[in-house]
Amino acid sequence: MSYLDEVLINLSNSRLELLLSERLNCKNEPEKQKVIDQRIWDLFGEEWCVLFTDLSGFSKHADQFGIIHFIQTIKESEKLYSPVVKNHDGFVVKTDGDSLITIFRSSRKAIKCAIEMQHVSIDYNKGLPSEEQIILCCGLGWGKILRVPGYTSDIFGEEVNFSAKLGEDTAKGGEILVTEALAQNFPEMESIYLEEVALLSNNNKPYYKVVYE
Repeated sequence: MSYLDEVLINLSNSRLELLLSERLNCKNEPEKQKVIDQRIWDLFGEEWCVLFTDLSGFSKHADQFGIIHFIQTIKESEKLYSPVVKNHDGFVVKTDGDSLITIFRSSRKAIKCAIEMQHVSIDYNKGLPSEEQIILCCGLGWGKILRVPGYTSDIFGEEVNFSAKLGEDTAKGGEILVTEALAQNFPEMESIYLEEVALLSNNNKPYYKVVYE
């Protein structure tokens, strides 16, 4: 990392921390807090499509076969999916256990990426015993999020939370679920469409399943 990159990261982090400190100091002044909130959104708010992935049955297999098997499966899944993300112009923000958090400027590319990741999983799993298979769950959201720069980036926002809920807790193996915000801005694609499933428990809004070949 260049000296200039380090300086820019430190400046960005310092600015965010200063604004959050100011906000903390005016707990009883909601109008001042609103002004600070807007400044934070102006500085760090960006529009992205968020893809949150999770591996189905992962915890159970980790309990059965031990931590080494757990780590091996993570590494194997990263090796499988990283080229797919790169080919669809996505950015891996971070990994969290067996979860991969990725962002895309294009919702079309994000959806295509999730579908290809599912196809890659199916091809990989052929002929493997169940404990060796990598079964993917996907949750997708779209909208304005806070992307905080740093040596490792981080993202925050409602659509981040909703896509995490879909990918981690709601989607079954092989499923791609999307938030209402993404459904309302879903790009037209041949042989790919949406089916409404149910309401998300953390926002009581509908979510949808991507139907694909």
